[in-house]
Amino acid sequence: MKIGIFHDYFDTIGGAEKLALTLARELKADIITTDVNEDSLKNMEFEDVNVIRIGNTIKRPIFRQISTSVRFAICDFSTKYDFFIFSGNWSNFAAKKHRPNIFYCHSPVRSFYDLYDSILKESFFHRSIFKIWVKLHKKMYERNFRHIQYIVTNSKNTKSRITKFLKKDSDIIYPPINTSKYFFQKNGDFWLSVNRIYPEKRIELQINSFKLLPEENLVIVGDYLKSDYFSRYANKIKANLPKNINFLDSVSEKKLLDLYSSCKGFISTAKDEDFGMAVVEAMASGKPAICVKEGGFLEIIVDNVTGILVKPNVDEIVKAIKFISKNPEKYKEACIERAKEFDVNLFIKHMKETIDKIISKNNSN
Repeated sequence: MKIGIFHDYFDTIGGAEKLALTLARELKADIITTDVNEDSLKNMEFEDVNVIRIGNTIKRPIFRQISTSVRFAICDFSTKYDFFIFSGNWSNFAAKKHRPNIFYCHSPVRSFYDLYDSILKESFFHRSIFKIWVKLHKKMYERNFRHIQYIVTNSKNTKSRITKFLKKDSDIIYPPINTSKYFFQKNGDFWLSVNRIYPEKRIELQINSFKLLPEENLVIVGDYLKSDYFSRYANKIKANLPKNINFLDSVSEKKLLDLYSSCKGFISTAKDEDFGMAVVEAMASGKPAICVKEGGFLEIIVDNVTGILVKPNVDEIVKAIKFISKNPEKYKEACIERAKEFDVNLFIKHMKETIDKIISKNNSN
């Protein structure tokens, strides 16, 4: 069976991109996408995956989302594959022509729903334009779900969003972590943060916490979309950092594994995170995690066993850092065992079972 996997773009590599690429490698499938950063694919060691490009997108916010949706809506690979998987926010605009199919929903488009008000306040483009775009694009996005046969998602948190905003049912298959490649080297002298540099990641919380802890060090690894808005936001984050915070952009997979293996612990402050693959990667390296008490983190962290869940405020984060720093190694074994529950082999097994179920159902109709 030949499988085509549609994903929005690969100009930065985050959890969603890793999932699509891992799925393509394990299922011997092709990736169909728009923008591709070859260096990002090389850094993450996915050069062996076959990537088919359907054209570049306009890089400015709103116009990028529109142009991406159009690219997928007009493409046609219906005769080249036996099964289709959609991943990301906009690739499922190809669903009308491509069946049988699954949509792996990382989240309903958050700018349409739960982050609408906060993005509107940011006003990085004219508010009236944003409102018009959401009103029109949201209608097309929701209408497109009649062509989706089956929805899979990454957490109970996202499943509840799909039910609330899209009025659709979905099954949970946790994202894949290749736990065998992560290892423990030592509890070093720095904390690690790995995230895309977006406003909803609330990097400012981390920076403000470590400003109060000059004896602790933080390394932030994070890439960002090369649009004017995200570039300005990233530059704002990087400006005037204290000496105990080191900001890296994207790093190679080898470097990232080394950082995981040698950090003291991990920290993530994302707002209502869909899941949180980087947290599991850190735990697979035997490292405790401090995460905000929201979203997918509640499904990953065993509080006071594999890390500490905190409210999204500086005082609680500082307190948790001080507590774990006294004896970070005591969390090692519990973290490694917990991470195994999200291993890539379980992900592939469940995805294959779901694909077989859909094909069987289609054949019986």
